[in-house]
Amino acid sequence: MDFENIKKKLEQYKSEGKRMFASSSFQTHSIVLLHIISRIDKEIPIYFINTGFLFPETIAYKDQLAKEFGLNIIDTKSDVPKSLQKDAKGNFLFTSDPDHCCHINKVQPLDGVLADNDVWINGVRADQSAVRKAMEVEQEAPHDVIRFHPMLDWSKKDIYQYLKEWDLPRHPLEAQGYDSIGCEPCTRKMMIGDDRGSRWFGMKKTECGLNTDLVVKKK
Repeated sequence: MDFENIKKKLEQYKSEGKRMFASSSFQTHSIVLLHIISRIDKEIPIYFINTGFLFPETIAYKDQLAKEFGLNIIDTKSDVPKSLQKDAKGNFLFTSDPDHCCHINKVQPLDGVLADNDVWINGVRADQSAVRKAMEVEQEAPHDVIRFHPMLDWSKKDIYQYLKEWDLPRHPLEAQGYDSIGCEPCTRKMMIGDDRGSRWFGMKKTECGLNTDLVVKKK
């Protein structure tokens, strides 16, 4: 969707009295949607899931964009203390059960946000993974929420053209060879042949659960 169609859709939701929010991981690729939202309605809450394992550069980048774009950012995090996020051997769950770690630190916190809203503005793109390619622009989420995917048909080229056009700042780790940036323990620099392999390297895992658990599966 282009800017005007995204604007019309958000204005439609607002006129219908729907409570909207967006979520963001604050990577370079995700700031295009944040910038578009800032041009349309700066009051829309942007939820930032702070897992407690993020790169300090991501936190700094989030603070920078909040100031530059005038965003209404709300930090959210898990209610489960880190002392209880360990396996039987005393190791953090990201070493032995990363799916459970993501569920505790990402899925559960955002599920609570869904319960208080009607529309989740989500920046997934079809070219990012097979899971996302199968998604639709509007899709059901738990708690009778609509997942709205305005960037679904955008390509990586479209993203970088927008970044260049508006001269938007990049995530500071991108210049160091990081492309898909998540939690520090589960992210590595891109290597030749990597796609999202820079996240959860060596595992079959490709999603954190937000786009698999927080979606109503079609019957």
